[in-house]
Amino acid sequence: MIRVTGSNQQTERQPESNPVPSPFRLFEDVFNAWAMRNALDRRREAWRPPVDILENDGNLILRIEIPGLEEKDIDLKLDGKTLTIQGERSPEGEAAGTNYHQVESFYGSFSRSFDLPDSVDRDKISAAFRNGVLTITLPQRPEVKPRLIQVTKG
Repeated sequence: MIRVTGSNQQTERQPESNPVPSPFRLFEDVFNAWAMRNALDRRREAWRPPVDILENDGNLILRIEIPGLEEKDIDLKLDGKTLTIQGERSPEGEAAGTNYHQVESFYGSFSRSFDLPDSVDRDKISAAFRNGVLTITLPQRPEVKPRLIQVTKG
């Protein structure tokens, strides 16, 4: 057990309550070390930022959560009907001698592609990045936006 003591936040290891070592301790150590390495490797390879797709005022909107990046780190490409978002996030503060005890953040390169509907006005697509969220606005052509038709007395 590790507990924080003193004002300088140094750690102190507490003695374990059971001084007799478990015969399974070796296997636990090997498995835990393997699991941490494996989890870290998977997080570097399989990062897919979450995307919300919504419609507002007749526009389609994509919101992609990519904290830790800057605008210059994001590539947005439109190829025909396919919109592709690419980037890469590197871990912060990986100094020599750093030991991770738990890793839940995703790092590495990512790529997300979306096939756009024919109704999107591809010349008016815009993108804004703020507080780690990329918002892409996909305006629909005026002829495909819903409109109200007034019913008159006949």
